[in-house]
Amino acid sequence: MNNPANVAVVGGSGFVGGELIRLLLQHPQVNLTAATSAANAGQPLWRVHPNLRGATDLTFSPRAMPECDILFVCAPHGHAAKQVKEARDAGIRVVDLSADFRLSAEAYGEWYGPHPYPELCAEAAYGLPEANRDAIRSAQLVSGVGCVATSMNLALLPLRDGGFLDGARVVVDAKIGSSASGNETNDAGMHAARSRSLRLYAPTRHRHAAEVQRICGLTPEVSVHTVELVRGALATVHVLLPSDAPAEVALWKSYRARYSNEPFIRIVKERTGVHRGPDPKLVAGSNFADVSFHAEGQRIVATCAIDNLMKGAAGSAVQCMNLMLDIPETTGLQHLPVYPQ
Repeated sequence: MNNPANVAVVGGSGFVGGELIRLLLQHPQVNLTAATSAANAGQPLWRVHPNLRGATDLTFSPRAMPECDILFVCAPHGHAAKQVKEARDAGIRVVDLSADFRLSAEAYGEWYGPHPYPELCAEAAYGLPEANRDAIRSAQLVSGVGCVATSMNLALLPLRDGGFLDGARVVVDAKIGSSASGNETNDAGMHAARSRSLRLYAPTRHRHAAEVQRICGLTPEVSVHTVELVRGALATVHVLLPSDAPAEVALWKSYRARYSNEPFIRIVKERTGVHRGPDPKLVAGSNFADVSFHAEGQRIVATCAIDNLMKGAAGSAVQCMNLMLDIPETTGLQHLPVYPQ
């Protein structure tokens, strides 16, 4: 690509929008031309995202359709669909970071309710490059990914490929940091309520299970806890088998076959040290996903740790954009994790 692409962000005042803006401002092959926010129109971006102080002179625009080559939509679930529809009608390629286009219209109806634009659901490519790279490259509309769904899918993909999920029951215990709730204030998110708390907030029917059904062909039983982290998601996936678990060498073969050429996936399975397996603390600020596996009896335990704002949202979105622009998909995403934090 010779000339930088012009990109814009609709709904840039939230945590995901701020993370996306941070990545785009440092990206060597795009120009961030606009970021919209109805509530913050006219305010400098750094006023809402103080970590961006000195990085840009842009101010938030009113909520209007910016002119650009690729538009990122960070509007809340249920509100993003209208913005996506307007952009697609204008011929703009879109990466939507909400849940509005992650599923087929039929599946969306089951988990979220009737979809206003079912024809666009059929057009959307699911935005997890490790599972859908070829479709993303040619797509005009790419969906966002759920952060918990991303950790579950990345833990399970090698097991799906190896046939280890056949006849299995999958139970997931997921932990998620506070930034996944967004930056709107509420009683449950207050420091006094959240600090030193480990809270079960989605005991059953977590909506991200539908994304695992889309990618891995089964619907896991998912429970999600909030923990005292700002960034991070960890999925512990229990695969309950109808017969004895495979030998560890077979699992190594499957995980290496799936991920040996993936730039952002690290298999973490250490015998010594403090951090012997995936830990969200060790991927914070990066687009890496750390995965691991263990087997005993009739059970495989697969784990995956990500930064929910990066690999679970903005990082994957930029990775998708790179594929859409036909540039190396690691461009602008080479940040190493921050440690300690």
